[in-house]
Amino acid sequence: MRKIIVGTRRSQLALTQSNQFIQKIKDRFPEVDIEIKEIVTKGDKIVNVQLSKVGGKGLFVKEIEQALFDKEIDMAIHSLKDVPSELPDGLTLGCIPDREDPRDAFISKGHVKLADLKAGSVIGTSSLRRGAQLLSLYPELQIEWIRGNIDTRLNKLEHEHYDAIILAAAGLKRMGWSDDTVTEYLDHETMLPAIGQGALGIECRADDIEVLELLRAVHNEEVERCTQAERQFLKLMDGSCQVPIAGHAVIDGDQIHFKGLIMSPDGKEKYVSDVTGTDPAAVGRQAAEEMQVNGAHNIIAALNEEGSR
Repeated sequence: MRKIIVGTRRSQLALTQSNQFIQKIKDRFPEVDIEIKEIVTKGDKIVNVQLSKVGGKGLFVKEIEQALFDKEIDMAIHSLKDVPSELPDGLTLGCIPDREDPRDAFISKGHVKLADLKAGSVIGTSSLRRGAQLLSLYPELQIEWIRGNIDTRLNKLEHEHYDAIILAAAGLKRMGWSDDTVTEYLDHETMLPAIGQGALGIECRADDIEVLELLRAVHNEEVERCTQAERQFLKLMDGSCQVPIAGHAVIDGDQIHFKGLIMSPDGKEKYVSDVTGTDPAAVGRQAAEEMQVNGAHNIIAALNEEGSR
């Protein structure tokens, strides 16, 4: 087989999870020669602005996708939550491997739990989804945006004015951070995850049969079904980075259980949909239709219009 070039972001987490995935391929195909190509994306370059203010989709994937089109790389390893719900023509998700913990991790000074924080405590997060859900439960807290990799955010928590931060559990676990770092993992009733959180999406050219066959050996069909329902919901809700949107699916037998959430950024408006079914696309579509009937699209339309100004 030809040498395989893998494209990934340059961050320590991106490189770590890419090497972990590549090892899974090599465990199955020791003879395959794989090389990593680091690519800097627009989202990596913008470090002093809240991402929701930048607008647009695919801030962490467009440059990597262009490298696929230009045949500079053969596959791209993304955090699935960064991948827009619609891919460019000619590209496909050839593999969705095993999913890491999809929950959010709450980390505070002195290991004070979320419910025990004093009024006015400052929570650092760059996610509108996290901020809205926090304010819905604890309106007395202050939400301030924070950017940077895991080390940077932990350092800011220790040395700056933040009382706590929230990070994806998956990133912490892939980086090997011990549970001692985490004050508590937030259950889905407190903090519903981002669409695709904890999962990787391995993107390649749709006509690259050789790579597609390679990826099929490390594909997780159950995770694909769950994330397909989640991403169908995202697509139909037209959820952009301007919108606090969340959703998570699990499988029990042949049944897919999906919970979707749309909120206003201040946490005062909240729309929830719970759907169960066997077809992932139909589950995501039904959840979106319920949201539309309930009026959630009014929030999305207003936020998307505001973000386009």
